[in-house]
Amino acid sequence: MCVARIGAPHGIRGAVKLWPFTADPLAVLDYGPLSTKDGLRSFEVETAREAKGHLVATLQGVVSREDAERLNGVELYIDRAQLPAPEEGEYYHADLIGLAAVNAAGEPIGKVLAIHNFGAGDIIEIAPASGPTLLLPFTDAVVPAVDIAAGRVVIELPAEIEGDDPAQADI
Repeated sequence: MCVARIGAPHGIRGAVKLWPFTADPLAVLDYGPLSTKDGLRSFEVETAREAKGHLVATLQGVVSREDAERLNGVELYIDRAQLPAPEEGEYYHADLIGLAAVNAAGEPIGKVLAIHNFGAGDIIEIAPASGPTLLLPFTDAVVPAVDIAAGRVVIELPAEIEGDDPAQADI
């Protein structure tokens, strides 16, 4: 599971901006070595301090600005087994992606592509068999059931999605 992304260098001694994807930003210090998706490179976070929306971190073996520049954009992963079980009603995004999306009658709607949050709450993105993807609020009203073991989420499509105006369809 991706827990952080390395950003731009910070200073001249190899520190980097680190963008954590964990509930507690400093939790990246607790997981031990973080690896690239392919597992070929591993990085140990030596120090980290909070900054505006990110961490300023030093990584073992990264000692110059040039070293840090080469890592810009690298995503850092851990094994799923290293994470604690989520609380009731909470889910890791990685566990939801790929699940079948069905309606209350069990009829297929599509497949979960992603979970987004642009600042106003979580949004579930579903790819139907044909047509554009659906972006729906990830709320109990729209997603009343999540069954990871069965590999599906139940979707109650809203009767009307704000912004859809049939009169505007030909504009």
